[in-house]
Amino acid sequence: MNGSTAGSRTSISAILLGALLLLLVGGAASVWALSRYPAAARLAGLQPPSDALPTEAAPKVAPTVQAVAATPTVVSLPETEARVATLEERLARVESATARAEGSAGRADALLVAFAARRAIDRGVALGYLEPLLSERFGAAHPQAVATILTASRRPVRLDQLAADFATLAPKLKAAPESDSLWRTVQREMGNLVTVRRADQPSQRPVATYDRASARLMAGQVDQALAEAMRLPGIASAPKWVADARSYIAAHRALDDIESGALLAR
Repeated sequence: MNGSTAGSRTSISAILLGALLLLLVGGAASVWALSRYPAAARLAGLQPPSDALPTEAAPKVAPTVQAVAATPTVVSLPETEARVATLEERLARVESATARAEGSAGRADALLVAFAARRAIDRGVALGYLEPLLSERFGAAHPQAVATILTASRRPVRLDQLAADFATLAPKLKAAPESDSLWRTVQREMGNLVTVRRADQPSQRPVATYDRASARLMAGQVDQALAEAMRLPGIASAPKWVADARSYIAAHRALDDIESGALLAR
């Protein structure tokens, strides 16, 4: 009886072992089949359908859109605004300094041209290369002055030349004009014998007038010298000297005009 019981136990164990072995073999076969054939896995419900799987581009696009949407708007903070204001102020100072430097350089160039033109006029030489520079620097603001200087340079008159010609013309300037009648000449001579005038007024005698004009001329005061010379009785006999004196005065007034313009230029 014991022998039959032992035999039955052995046969049951063999059966269980065989069943376990079959299960292992079947599971391994199933895993191999499912990995080999995805359609069988989807049919068995172990893998979702292909249309339910997300595409490869979706995970990449979605974060990008979210990142863009989540980017905050840049707002000017007080500190940033203060720095911008400081930079703008510095830039304004630099621009102002640059403008002043350019203005100073332009003013110096204009003065140099004006002084060179005066030197040429005083020496009685042609302006030469200074003519286009004068027109460029002062032609727009002082056209009349530039035209006067250019005209004077083509017929230069020097101060020493005016003084020498005035001395040469002394006898004619002090004498009565030849066109005066005998009676007019006698009246003038009689009037010169006795002269009544105020103490603060200059003498109107031709000799005194000529001396004052000559002194003004030697001092370079050509305008005052001309005013005195126009009172001389023989001034009508010296039209060329009068024209030269007026040309000299006009040229130097024009030079004063452009020099003032150069000093006041910005």
